[in-house]
Amino acid sequence: MSEPENKAETPEKEEEPLETEEEAVEAPTTEEATAEEPAAEPEAETVEPEAVEEAETAPAAEEEEAEGEEEIEVVEEKIYTIPLRHVWAVTPRGRRAPRAVRDVRDFVSRHMKAEEVSISNEINSAIWSRSINKPPRKITVRAVKDKEGKVVVYPSKTA
Repeated sequence: MSEPENKAETPEKEEEPLETEEEAVEAPTTEEATAEEPAAEPEAETVEPEAVEEAETAPAAEEEEAEGEEEIEVVEEKIYTIPLRHVWAVTPRGRRAPRAVRDVRDFVSRHMKAEEVSISNEINSAIWSRSINKPPRKITVRAVKDKEGKVVVYPSKTA
């Protein structure tokens, strides 16, 4: 006899928390409730101009971070096409890509008159894209020099 009583009690517990479709339609959602409240208070709708300007500038900052470039003060920016054909002629096949990376670093250091040169991951992956044996014959880069004299090499935006 205890079994029928337990079965009868179980469905009652499940039905209590569930709402009927009519109750769900009649109850206002939180979006509707918040939409009615600002209409009653006109001061809540006003937005300060400073907040609008900050909202407009935020997406532009996100785009720069998406490119992988940090915010630096640019003193000088140049685009170079660096020939790497010399790497093919004087370097054994198994050492060409590392030599190409060194040549890019030396070229930029010589032309931008900088001691410290960093190469971005995009340039490194472009040189290594066809493995250690076959780096590109030439590569177009954008060199950016900051006020401290450090140069960072990025891929050219035109290429």
